[in-house]
Amino acid sequence: MAKIHKIKRRIKSVGKIQQITKAMERVAASKMRRAQQAALRSRSYAISSREILAQLFLLTDPSAHPLFDQRSLKRRLLVVFSSDRGLAGAYNSNLNRFVLSEVKAAASDKAIPRVIVIGRKGASFCVKLEQSGSIEVIGAYTDWPDEPTAVTVQPIAQTIIEEFTTKKVDAVSVIFTDFISSFKQVATVRPLLPVQPEQVFPDPALISTSLRDALFEPGPVELLAYLVPRLINIELHQTSLEAAASEQSLRMVAMKNASDNAADLQEALELTYNGARQSAITQELAEISAGVEAVR
Repeated sequence: MAKIHKIKRRIKSVGKIQQITKAMERVAASKMRRAQQAALRSRSYAISSREILAQLFLLTDPSAHPLFDQRSLKRRLLVVFSSDRGLAGAYNSNLNRFVLSEVKAAASDKAIPRVIVIGRKGASFCVKLEQSGSIEVIGAYTDWPDEPTAVTVQPIAQTIIEEFTTKKVDAVSVIFTDFISSFKQVATVRPLLPVQPEQVFPDPALISTSLRDALFEPGPVELLAYLVPRLINIELHQTSLEAAASEQSLRMVAMKNASDNAADLQEALELTYNGARQSAITQELAEISAGVEAVR
């Protein structure tokens, strides 16, 4: 009988857990829709800015611009977009794996990588790496908003540009989870500095005819100097939106899987409970029959 009560209590606790995971799944789905809309809404703007940069690159000699400076790689800067909260499946573990691979790749460099990390989970992981002497954390941003704006990422963009132009680092890369669809998100490393137009906009032949025929005022050189720093801010903003959409998508899937697992566990426990209950009833009937036979 004690076993039956124990199973019954466990069925009740699993049911309560399932209610919580279902509620969290609905919250994540709502946040995912908003984050997805924000990422898709600004994606065309980011693509257009890359297209303009590619056209200006063809019209000018960008070698004089400091953010195009190709130097021998001695020290790199990593910008990591993680999350403040867990329960998002493999979202943070995939990012941490990329950070470790970048640290191993930089093992031959003379200086350890510098890191700017966004999100409490990534910050705690990077602090442990810093304590081991593998990286140097120069900035950590927690309590990151679900819908970051261009103003939100501006301090990070300014730090990145300052680090590169003062030659504290020779390359900057962003580690984030790219949002492909609601069911597909890919953790990736994307080079950010020095600016390489062939990576920003790989095929110049795809530049629109209207842009190729456009006249730039005051001139391509002046516009390039104005646009490149803002492109860094645009890229970081779009990256943060893609990362936010990916995080909420993975959290929704994780909570759905948790709800399904709870339902399966509850069903299995109910079968076990029914079997134990039937065994107890059968045993009681057998004892009663034995008692009747003994009286006779």
